[in-house]
Amino acid sequence: MEFTNVPRSDLETSLFLRVFWYNGAMNLEEIFPLVQRPARYIGGEWNQIKKDWTAARTKVLLAFPDLYDVGMSYLGLRILYGILNEREDCLAERVFTPWPDLEDLLRKNSISLYSLESRRPIKDFDIIGFSFAYELNYTNVLNMLDMGGIPIRSSERSDSDPLIIAGGPSCYNPEPMADFIDVFVIGDGEEVITEIVERFQVPGSRKKILRELAKIPGIYVPSLYNVEYNDDRTIKSFLPIDPGVSPKIEKRVVKDFENAYYPTAQIVPYIQTIHDRIAIEILRGCKHACKFCLSGATYRPWRERSKDKVIQLAKESCEKTGYEEISLLSLSTGDHSEIREIVEGMNLAFKDKGVSISVPSLRIQDILSNLPILLSQVKKPGLTFAPESGSECLRKFINKNIEIEKLFKAVEESFKAGWNRVKLYFMIGLPTETDEDVLSIARLAQDISNSKRAVDGKAAYVSASINAFVPKPHTPFQWHPMDGVDSLKRKKDMLRKAVGSRKVELDFNAFDRSYLECAFSRGDRRLGEVIYEAWKSGAKFDSWKEYFNFDKWIETFKKLDIDPAFYITRQRNPEEILPWDLIDTGIKKEALVKLSQERPI
Repeated sequence: MEFTNVPRSDLETSLFLRVFWYNGAMNLEEIFPLVQRPARYIGGEWNQIKKDWTAARTKVLLAFPDLYDVGMSYLGLRILYGILNEREDCLAERVFTPWPDLEDLLRKNSISLYSLESRRPIKDFDIIGFSFAYELNYTNVLNMLDMGGIPIRSSERSDSDPLIIAGGPSCYNPEPMADFIDVFVIGDGEEVITEIVERFQVPGSRKKILRELAKIPGIYVPSLYNVEYNDDRTIKSFLPIDPGVSPKIEKRVVKDFENAYYPTAQIVPYIQTIHDRIAIEILRGCKHACKFCLSGATYRPWRERSKDKVIQLAKESCEKTGYEEISLLSLSTGDHSEIREIVEGMNLAFKDKGVSISVPSLRIQDILSNLPILLSQVKKPGLTFAPESGSECLRKFINKNIEIEKLFKAVEESFKAGWNRVKLYFMIGLPTETDEDVLSIARLAQDISNSKRAVDGKAAYVSASINAFVPKPHTPFQWHPMDGVDSLKRKKDMLRKAVGSRKVELDFNAFDRSYLECAFSRGDRRLGEVIYEAWKSGAKFDSWKEYFNFDKWIETFKKLDIDPAFYITRQRNPEEILPWDLIDTGIKKEALVKLSQERPI
């Protein structure tokens, strides 16, 4: 059900009447007729957990620095919510970034940002844990803290303020947010979150708690490290302040993934979210070593859930949520050793229940060797492949090892099985890329569209998503520069001119946002001041085109006399100390250097 501003049904009104009772500052009629999709802010959804506030020894608020619609699709938040609420001594609630219409009303009426379950001001919680899924959400973190009356900088917080924690994929370079976050969790959070709660419950000052938390494997406390810089602005040293703190942070890894916690009774929102379905993580990690991929580097090692466990979780989830679609989630779903048996078992279990199965993240080999028959039994919103480049030479260099003949064979088999649309993912600006490499993207997209003619005489619709290559930490390309915005725009124009078919659609992600993403992905803690000043000048929801203001960011860099090119378009020396070198992902730096220097034959 999707809520709009007006008119309101009796059901909607009954839901809204539960809002803001805790402070009596404003009634329903004064606020909610003025905001979009008020169901984002009311809580009370199916399977929500609301525990006795006074009975919980430790109160944790799980915060997602983006809209409810986005955050409620994040499986990591759902996992932590379930784990914490299963503890008798703990409660966990949720908060998301309010859209600016509600934010304005909250600020004008001096109403604190609040949790969905108990409507408590966020500063009443003991721990606030942010999920860092994307670097362009950083200004939203500052905005949420400010709306809750919590000091923005870690150094300004007292013993009475909540402990601010962050985890998620963006934490593999935590330095740009080091001034604002008390504790970073590096790696899988399922086990470490309970250890944090238990250490937190031992009485002591804020400083003592931080020192105790720093002893937990996978925990990084920025205030316990000192950074010095050379005259050329590179890092001179990055060392712990006292000998009791480890100079390296090893990522946490859930070893028994088969029995790792999975929330079958997930919260079911009143409104449609980005991924409005059950998502079952069938494996974690990736067998492939694409040189550009941060996820492949950081989610290692490879771990699977068995066929029986996956089907059991699927059945329980459907019974407890009522969802009618199940997505098999992983970085490369078809690599699961029992993928064929899983899909067969899922189809058998749900064939009479109107539940569809979607299988994203399929590689070309999966279509040909594992699923040629089963493809006709799963949902067909469109088939997705990620060749990343149209050039075989460049694909070999980035270690995206696919054979073009197999790609066309896989597409042909998919068309025969009933698919009519294909989505392709490409990158431009890759290291060693030439103009011919760029033009090969247009040729490959058109050839795939035309390949359907051999099946039914008609061209297929092909959507080609074009992203700017962003060099990421912990990958072989971490030393390479990003292509400049002007160069990327020139290549964009080349591609548009090269595509002549109306059946081929090119979708370009905003290059200026990728440019800023690169700065934060590879930046040091001096960028904290840039984030702070940009937020003070109004930056927020930077991942949304409606609010992203690239000029505002460039003005902030100039104001602080910080050159963004130093972080973005500069070739780095392998001998240089990188801001994320203290994070140990298990991959030797020497191995990454070797891979970065290899060239295609």
